[in-house]
Order: sequence, then structure tokens, then C-alpha cells
Amino acid sequence: MNPWAGEVTIVVDGERRIAKLTLGALAELEAALGAGSLLEIAERFEAGRFTSRDVLMLVVAGLRGGGWDGTAETLMTAEIAGGPVGAARAAAELLARAFAVPEAS
Repeated sequence: MNPWAGEVTIVVDGERRIAKLTLGALAELEAALGAGSLLEIAERFEAGRFTSRDVLMLVVAGLRGGGWDGTAETLMTAEIAGGPVGAARAAAELLARAFAVPEAS
């Protein structure tokens, strides 16, 4: 896993997967959530006003950005390490890493 590339590890059904929010995954996320912008989604998380659907769709988008070919329906019946809290933590990390500006060396 490379956090500088925006990657987050998520364990789904006992299998370690790499998730990241690529441009395509972000576009898919906006459409799935009916959000007007990525900033709107990020603000929901920062303010703690996110829903379980927001978390699910963010994790799906991140996993798909990491190469997973599953769907939201697939993930709804999957075991995510850490349960709902672990999924919310991974979703927040995905957002934070997607918008982190690398420090100058």
C-alpha cells in the first residue's frame, strides 16, 4: 500500500484489498451519491453528516479505483474488517488521501 498514491487498505471477507479514489472512481461516486461536487461529499464527512450510503458508495468507489470489479450489492453482504466503524474510517481516509497535497521536498 502506498498512502502517497492515495491508497488505503480495506479487508473485505478476509481478503486484503487496496482502494484508491481515481478520477473515474470519483466521477462514479458523484453520480452514485447525486452530489453536486466532490467538495460537497468531503464536507459531509468533515461535519460528521455522512450516511451509511455515503460510506458504502465511497468504499465501493475506492475499491473499484483499486481494481476491484464488484458492486455495491456485493459489498452489502460482505464482511468489512472493523464493521461499520472500520468502513467509515476507510472512507474518510480515502477522501483525505485523495485530496492531500504532497509536501515539497
